[in-house]
Amino acid sequence: MAKIKHNNFIDTVDEVLSGAKKEGVLHLYAEDKVLTGRTIQIKGKEMFHFGTTGYLGLEQDSRLKEAAIQAIRDYGTQFPLSKSYISHPLYYELESKIEQMYGIPPIITKNSTLGHLAIIPTLIRDEDAVIMDHQVHWSVQNACQLLKLRGIPVEMIRHSNLDMLEDKIKQLTTKCNKIWYMADGVYSMFGDYAPIPELLALTQKYTQLNLYFDDVHGMSWKGKNGTGFIFDAIKELPENCIVVSTLSKTFGASGATVFCKNQKLRDKIKNFGGPLTFSAQLEPASVAAAIASADIHLSPEITILQSALSEKIEYFKSALEKTALPMIALNSSPVFFLATATPLTGYKMVQRLFDEGFYVNLAIYPAVPIKNTGIRITLSRHNQKEEIKALVEAMEFHLPKALEESGNSLNKVKKAFGIDEIMLPTENVEKETVLKLQYETSIEKINKQNWNELLGKQSTFDWNGLCFLENAFANSDCPENNWDFHYYIIKDQSGIPVLATFFTYGLWKDDMLAPESISLQLEEKRKQNPLHLTSKVLGMGSLFTEGNHCYIDKTHPLAKEAITLLLEQVEIVYHKLNADMLVLRDFEEDEQWNRIFHNHGFLKINMPETGIIYNNEWNNIEQFSASLSSRSRKHFLKEVLPFEKAFDIVIRDNLTKEEVEQGYKLYENVKNNNHAINTFTYPIEVFKKMENHSQWEFILLYLKEEISNPLVGIMFCYKNREQTYVPALIGMNYDYAKEFQLYRQLLFQTIKRSRELNRSKIDFGFSATFEKKKLGATIIPKVAYIQARDNFSMELMGTLQNEDKKR
Repeated sequence: MAKIKHNNFIDTVDEVLSGAKKEGVLHLYAEDKVLTGRTIQIKGKEMFHFGTTGYLGLEQDSRLKEAAIQAIRDYGTQFPLSKSYISHPLYYELESKIEQMYGIPPIITKNSTLGHLAIIPTLIRDEDAVIMDHQVHWSVQNACQLLKLRGIPVEMIRHSNLDMLEDKIKQLTTKCNKIWYMADGVYSMFGDYAPIPELLALTQKYTQLNLYFDDVHGMSWKGKNGTGFIFDAIKELPENCIVVSTLSKTFGASGATVFCKNQKLRDKIKNFGGPLTFSAQLEPASVAAAIASADIHLSPEITILQSALSEKIEYFKSALEKTALPMIALNSSPVFFLATATPLTGYKMVQRLFDEGFYVNLAIYPAVPIKNTGIRITLSRHNQKEEIKALVEAMEFHLPKALEESGNSLNKVKKAFGIDEIMLPTENVEKETVLKLQYETSIEKINKQNWNELLGKQSTFDWNGLCFLENAFANSDCPENNWDFHYYIIKDQSGIPVLATFFTYGLWKDDMLAPESISLQLEEKRKQNPLHLTSKVLGMGSLFTEGNHCYIDKTHPLAKEAITLLLEQVEIVYHKLNADMLVLRDFEEDEQWNRIFHNHGFLKINMPETGIIYNNEWNNIEQFSASLSSRSRKHFLKEVLPFEKAFDIVIRDNLTKEEVEQGYKLYENVKNNNHAINTFTYPIEVFKKMENHSQWEFILLYLKEEISNPLVGIMFCYKNREQTYVPALIGMNYDYAKEFQLYRQLLFQTIKRSRELNRSKIDFGFSATFEKKKLGATIIPKVAYIQARDNFSMELMGTLQNEDKKR
């Protein structure tokens, strides 16, 4: 019934990256006539290059260049044929040299992304299962989506959370043959490592556990023969471990390598591993460059190169440790991460470092959570100590200025990353002299008339409505129905309101706005654990209310400052409550607010559209019908009006105990039948409190033709004090829904009742907007802005996306 328009993940990513592109920090072009590795020219400015993933600088080695040039002369620019038929003349030599490096024959693929697509569907059997670290590289996660189509369990754990991993293993041991844990060796954003000793210990404890590592960022700069971080940590590859490495990045050429001990499995992957069979092979130039690099890796020179890079890494680390810069995972990898928390601070910092002559990478959503934006700095052997020192000095000088420009602070950055437990300041003295904040935890402490003038004209959150909600959702024994309320009114020095809003704190289902197919899967798991995949959310408005929860006087000269003050104050409560997510919801699209919220670390997502009837003013059915479009009029006269005579329609201010119980069962029918907007089921106590509240009334539909005259439909309606009528909840008996057009009839009776009460506006809310539009509702797009401590839930639900297609 409740068809809604869901948010598209690609739209969210596009908006974030487009914003970063406008700021001049992404999608840039190098302008150099000759690249050296040490510097790079962008927009006419030469900068020291601290953004490469060629950590040893081998891409500029003359031996690799000459080998590639000679291969083009000898063999052409490409060898356009699948390797299943024949490999070009240089392939055998490369495979032999890589085998000398590792002591294991390799599988060579075009790149690591195609490698994962070749390996994972071939490796994982239908009786197996996969557990992914939620920060494992996108290419691994993408390849695992193919497994879902075969019904293979694909689970996810929080980053390097070994307790969670062990719990997942225990759940899967009786259901699956092999369990594959997939992780990166060195993670590409923060530069942190997979916990190898602990993972190897788990394989001893659980013999079904196998390990699959993407080690492309650990290659060359670490290990004997430059074989990488994983091989350096495990020394010898066990049977239950597969490693994907690279011939590009630090290796200096192109392509990827796959290693496994099992010869039969290796042959199977090589014989029919999707892209290995059907994609073009590496170009002769790439293979020749890789051979030249392998010669270096097999020589004593590799330890000299590794030592030279290691010395610079230690020099950089030592300099950073003497500062107060908020660095994440400061270890011996060449990947460093400077935390900025908000995108705006990240933009300002990148721009400032560009101006100082240092090229660095912005790390932003979806690579990291939006509030974990930062600067990724990578070191290479090209970097010299003098520019490394200068970079540290520039970072130390410019970060305070970037924080100040963006309304941020070091304290807030540390809090966003959980670096330490510093309490945020409770007020901004400078802004308090301009704007006055009233913060309360009960609506009863706010002037009733003032609140209703600002936010009383819609939905169920006029002053009396909020009294009802506080009473209905306070001190509940069920954690999902126990809410805290937080009210904010911001005024200028003259006492004129600039902004007013309220938030509630409680549990939300993470899939509340996810596609229905995902919610259906999660509800199966919630039969054992009702709070599975739920989050503590501080959200604007409440799950019970819908509409514009935030009054902003956009014409006021301090409107932007009021928004900033609100965000600062809400963030204090957010951290104090240790909430998982902060949500600002039900805004209409506005470019100015988009920019402000994004720069403060919020992601914009599309909410379900809402339906509102304005100017509900007509004197008879003919006039109402005439107010509809010609197409909607035909629908009304054929699918709605004729069925009215099938019902006894009763309006009640009070319900009997039996009617409350019957109405609640009908509400449960709708709730259990509709997962398009997946919220918790409200307890019957909420409905009993409606019955005792003067502004609630009930539209009951009894079916005439049945002997028992059963109650088959009910609308739970709120009479807003400011002339708005709100059909907040609905209940139906689905045995009669289709035959008697029950849902449409309930909508029509709501419109009629609103007119009888002389209410000019109806807040129909979201879901089933197509049906509401046919009865005269205006459909309004809405957006929300969210900030989560990590991307785990979103990425976990991404692993469920294909389940519906499988069905």
